[in-house]
Amino acid sequence: MAKPLIIVESPTKVKTIKKYVGNEFDVAATAGHIKDLPTNTMGIDIEDNFKPHYEVIKGKQKVINELKSAAKDSTEIYLAPDPDREGEAIAYHTADILQKKGRTFFRVLFHELTKTGIAEALKSRGEMNHNKYDAQQTRRILDRLVGYHLSPLLWKKVQTGLSAGRVQSVALRIICDREKEIMAFTPEEYWTISALLNGPTPPPFTAKLAKKSGEKISISNQSEAENILNELSGKPYIVDKISKKTSHRNPLPPFITSKLQQEAIKKLRFTAKKTMMVAQHLYEGVEINGEPVGLITYMRTDSTRIATEAAIEALDFVRNNMGPEYAQKEPRYFTNKNKAQDAHEAIRPTNISLTPERVSSFLDKDHLALYELIWKRFVASQMTQAIIEQNTVAIRNGEFIFTVTGSTVKFPGFMALYMSSDDDQDQPDKQLMPKGIEEGMEVACEKIEPKQHFTQPPPRFSEATLVKELEENGIGRPSTYATILTTIQSKGYVELLNRYFRPSELGLIVNDLLTENFPVEMDVEFTAKFEENLDKIETGETQYQNILKDFYEHFTEKLDSAAKNMLSVKGVGLPSGIKCPQCEGELKIKTGKNGPFLACEKYPDCSYSCNYTRDEHGKINPVAPVPTLQTDKTCPKCEKPLVVKHGRFGDFLACSGYPACKHTESMNQGQGASSFQPVACPNQGCTGQIGEKRSKRGKIFYGCSKYPDCDFATWDKPVDKKCPDCGHGFLSEKSSKIQGNFLKCPSCGYSEQIENNAGEEGKKS
Repeated sequence: MAKPLIIVESPTKVKTIKKYVGNEFDVAATAGHIKDLPTNTMGIDIEDNFKPHYEVIKGKQKVINELKSAAKDSTEIYLAPDPDREGEAIAYHTADILQKKGRTFFRVLFHELTKTGIAEALKSRGEMNHNKYDAQQTRRILDRLVGYHLSPLLWKKVQTGLSAGRVQSVALRIICDREKEIMAFTPEEYWTISALLNGPTPPPFTAKLAKKSGEKISISNQSEAENILNELSGKPYIVDKISKKTSHRNPLPPFITSKLQQEAIKKLRFTAKKTMMVAQHLYEGVEINGEPVGLITYMRTDSTRIATEAAIEALDFVRNNMGPEYAQKEPRYFTNKNKAQDAHEAIRPTNISLTPERVSSFLDKDHLALYELIWKRFVASQMTQAIIEQNTVAIRNGEFIFTVTGSTVKFPGFMALYMSSDDDQDQPDKQLMPKGIEEGMEVACEKIEPKQHFTQPPPRFSEATLVKELEENGIGRPSTYATILTTIQSKGYVELLNRYFRPSELGLIVNDLLTENFPVEMDVEFTAKFEENLDKIETGETQYQNILKDFYEHFTEKLDSAAKNMLSVKGVGLPSGIKCPQCEGELKIKTGKNGPFLACEKYPDCSYSCNYTRDEHGKINPVAPVPTLQTDKTCPKCEKPLVVKHGRFGDFLACSGYPACKHTESMNQGQGASSFQPVACPNQGCTGQIGEKRSKRGKIFYGCSKYPDCDFATWDKPVDKKCPDCGHGFLSEKSSKIQGNFLKCPSCGYSEQIENNAGEEGKKS
């Protein structure tokens, strides 16, 4: 009799699960989604209640054949893709492909890949969740409707190849809105006054001026500060009041997905994408003593719920390893936010005894760092409170009050094991108060220091703070944050500079056009509301067709209006308010293959154009065009003179016969003896030359001048020297740590050293 078959989502899970189920089951993997909406058509029948038409994903037929082969004559199929909406869709599509008379499908949810977790999941087998599948379909359909219609609109109005998305465009708006706040910000001057005071015993301590005549003091300028200094001069500093306060601080809950991303970004300098990739590996299983072990529970969750047995296990560990005073008497549980889905536990270690120290030799640096974060945060959540003692001293000088606060940790509690990045920022002031200080005592002023400050604009978003912003506004879900951040960067809409997001000029243009023409769809609250609707679909509170219908009716109206009224940056351009220096027409913002630029509105009568920059207040400043310089070189295609042009990657040579002839050449020739000289194309029958070019990402490669007729290209720099062994037309320049710089034949492998590198010359590699 054929064995039951377990089908998981990731191939790396197969080995882990096989270890625990032994010979009772066969195990196979889908390697992600196997079906999706088609790539070349919308794939949604709007007239038939938004019915989706799925196709097998290109390249997945081999996987499907392997699944059918693995299923053989099995009458029981256990569908075990990830326990989330995407996993539910994979389960449905897999069942559809493997449907067979007499075959039964069960849905199993592996929340942790341990012996107990897998056994319980198989024991609790159930049916597929159609509501959860509908929630996934709704998101996929809506994303397709938005992207399928908005992206072509951007191609027509702005630039070919751009994309827009339901969530990514709202994330872009959040970044652009913050940038506009920064541009509009006007710094305001203010001053502070601090006094360095000596008590009865060392060390000296610093107190800050806080009040005058019982009111909070505000110092606007130097003149006000100097007046206050005059009033303070010559008067004694008397200890007015000493306040003591003891506070108790609770540990934070175990990680949910968004908090894990934020903490890993801050503490480990991971990206959100890297955090999820590493967490996925820890969940799916790593080799421990030659066997795969799932180290953490499922990493896509927004629930802080934890299993009682896991909490008790953590308490026992703390009691036995750190002392009973550090362990809670009873397990500590945490309340979920209203919007949180409770399908999964919080992210925690599957086995508390597998401490970071015990597994350190089996994990690389990144996996160990993230595991340690998860392990410590969970164990700390079951530890006692930290007790903080805070002393505040008020010191009077005439009408003025200075204050100083010093805090000490009376008992560290959970802080002995783990402090979050927020705890680090919020931790007690380390300023030591002198012993013996008492109310009514006079203290000596060693120095008084006025200091000028300026108010600061709101900060740009880092990955951590953007994830937090998305989470707090209900934009997307924890499982999608990493994808959102990656997408807006890969499309060129934002740049991550010094770990902070800044919109590109293209991003600002696209955002302005979309928010003006689609104010509802690009609204943060509207997008958050849709996430709530997905939750309602999953719980069966509403039908997905109703949600899609309501959205699409309004969306198509806006589409029709935008097609007619949205300004074309390709054509008319956006107003800049700047006069053309040649004809007094207005310069308009337009886009080309090298990005946004300014061009005269009277083109073609006036052909003036130039690049531009924005200052810190968003003001557009034209950059005077570099004069066209004619060279003594001629175009290899049409023999017209080549001229020097300027592009986003620097200066280059271009044919003066443009646009009739579009030939270009790089001016980046290297330095000294290593400068590049064109060589003959090696492709048979081709008369072109290999020249230096740049990819869209700015990386140098070498390709044939006859492209697209000839598609020869290579990353290795060709050198005009025939191979002495096989006669190949050129050698390629390479380098390695062992050999240094050397030349190698791309045909036969002959190599020789260059630049006086040590080693044997003229040998076969």
